[in-house]
Amino acid sequence: MIVLLSPAKTLDFETAIKSDQHSLPENIEQASQLIAGLKKMSTKKIGELMHLSENLSALNHQRYQHFTKDHQRKNARPAVFTFSGEVANGLAASEFNGEEIDFAQKHIRILSGLYGLLKPLDLIQPYRLEMGTAWAPAKNKNLYAFWDKLITEQINKDLNGSETVINLASVEYFKAVQQKVLKANVIHCHFKEKKGKDYKIVMMFAKKARGRMAHYIVKNKIEKSSDLQKFKLDDYAFNKTLSTANDWVFTRG
Repeated sequence: MIVLLSPAKTLDFETAIKSDQHSLPENIEQASQLIAGLKKMSTKKIGELMHLSENLSALNHQRYQHFTKDHQRKNARPAVFTFSGEVANGLAASEFNGEEIDFAQKHIRILSGLYGLLKPLDLIQPYRLEMGTAWAPAKNKNLYAFWDKLITEQINKDLNGSETVINLASVEYFKAVQQKVLKANVIHCHFKEKKGKDYKIVMMFAKKARGRMAHYIVKNKIEKSSDLQKFKLDDYAFNKTLSTANDWVFTRG
C-alpha cells in the first residue's frame, strides 16, 4: 500500500532532528532543471508567478540562487521533518520510532512541485514551487505535464506488488498522478465536519486529518486498506452511508 500526501508551503529548517537517517531524492536531475529556469527569473517575476509578497519573493529568489544538485545534511533536511503546516502537524513524524520511520519510508510518498515524488527521508533544500504554478520549462505546458508520467511510473514501481494507493493528497497535487495508468486501486479519503444537518469539508481540519490518518497508518503498520475503516483519531469515524467503493468519507460531530 502506498499513501500519497501533499507537501507544505512552510518549511522548518531549525528544529533539531534526532535521527541522522536520510535518503536522496530520485529526481534531483529534474529538480535541477526546474531550478535552472527559476534562477533566471527576477524577484518581481517570481512574485507575480506565485502570487507572493515582496518579502517572500525575495526569499525564494535567494533560495533558487543557492540551490545545488549536491544534497547533504549540511545543506538539506529529510522531507518528513522539514515540511510544516497542518498535514505535517497531523503526521507528527517526530513521534515515530526507528521501526515506524522505516515503515513510513516504504509506504508514504510526498508529492512535490520541485522534486516530483519524495520518500519521507529524502533530503530537500529550501524551496517553494507549488504543483499548480502556471509555469514549466521547455515545451511542457505546466508542471503537471512535466511530472505526471514520471511520478506515475515511480508510484507503480514503489507499489512492489501491492494493489492499493491511499490518496491523502489535495486535488491540486493528485492531479499530477495519471490515475488511469496506476497499477492499483485508488481510495480517496475525505474528512467532513457536522454542520447543521449536513457534513461539510472544513479545509483546515481536513488537512490535519489527512496527516492524522497517515500517522495512524504508520503507528499501526497498516498494509490492508480495509483496516483504515477502523480509523478513530480525533473523533473521526468511517461513514459508510456517505462513502462509495473508492471515496471513503470520515465524519465527526
